[in-house]
Amino acid sequence: MMRYKDMAAHVPAPGQMPDWAWFLHAIPALALLEQTPQDPYYHAEGNVWIHTRMVIDALMRGADYIDGGHDERFVLFYAALLHDIAKPATTVIDTETGRIGQPGHSRRGAIDARIVCWHAGVPFALREELCRIITVHQLPFFALAGNKSGQSAEFLIRKLSHELDLRLLAAMAEADMRGRDFEKKADCLVDIALFRELARDEHCYGTPREFADRHTQLAYFRGAQIAPDFAHHQNAGSQVTMMCGLPASGKNWWVEKNRPGLPVVSIDDARLELGLKHGVNEGAVAHRAVDFAKELLRAKAPFVWNTTHLSTQMRKKTLDLLYAYDAQVELVYLEQPPELIFKRNSQRDTSLSNKAIERMLFKWEVPLPTEAHTVSYQPNGV
Repeated sequence: MMRYKDMAAHVPAPGQMPDWAWFLHAIPALALLEQTPQDPYYHAEGNVWIHTRMVIDALMRGADYIDGGHDERFVLFYAALLHDIAKPATTVIDTETGRIGQPGHSRRGAIDARIVCWHAGVPFALREELCRIITVHQLPFFALAGNKSGQSAEFLIRKLSHELDLRLLAAMAEADMRGRDFEKKADCLVDIALFRELARDEHCYGTPREFADRHTQLAYFRGAQIAPDFAHHQNAGSQVTMMCGLPASGKNWWVEKNRPGLPVVSIDDARLELGLKHGVNEGAVAHRAVDFAKELLRAKAPFVWNTTHLSTQMRKKTLDLLYAYDAQVELVYLEQPPELIFKRNSQRDTSLSNKAIERMLFKWEVPLPTEAHTVSYQPNGV
């Protein structure tokens, strides 16, 4: 099995040729890239593997890679190596026009990279930095025009600066564009350069953009039309600890140890109360948990919301409800190595199988620092 120390040892120094044979052996999914076509308009160079190698070549010639420390090179190299890892699974070819697309490959690619790195034991901070880069690796191509949701370039840059290092994102985006044959490459490289300049103007190129306080920051990132430098009023509401993590990561134990005596909203508890097995009538289970949460929110009582909250979509449902009642949210993320997760789950009295957890991994999106008032990462859990 590939381990972090082997991955780190194979990060090439500037001017050194990557050991492609080792990477193909260590990460078998890379072999599929050579069989995966791309839209020739955007990628006249050919298949995904050709593009990936060109991207890494461009990356290693860049100043951020040459001047970077070992950890920065690790993040940049594996972000580049894995940035299109999901293209084989997301490729769609239009039967009428023959056009090739890979919708959602960035978001899915971040999940695939997370699973690979988790099994290899890559340190949490390095893993999440490279996965976050993969998720938005194309954004600097078009950030200056805003996005489809109407969010401005300033908004996107301010928010991203709290989620990753914009220097590394820009380096990855530039390498991605240089590592292809595309007739508008020069225009895109200008846009990336302007992305860098705007980040510098916002004083968040390599550091998070400053806000008046945490509540102002969260309200702004959730779409409030407010100025970042002036404190936004916060109404009184519940103090909520929202748990997040894979099954068997230690959430129940953490709550008992750190939030004793607080009411707990729990999908598992609701399931037991209804006498249902995992996966059976989940709608009724969720409805029971939400009703209890609303009672506590109306009373402005402190409580814990304890469930997996594994995907961004599922967390958003809970967070939207909490913020609608003016709750102040601390999001606590727990994690354990895979062997411990599966061992613990096998020893628990649960209807959730290890196979089911393996399927859940494909929805596994670690919370971003911008999702709550406070986000606490505890990658070694309990």
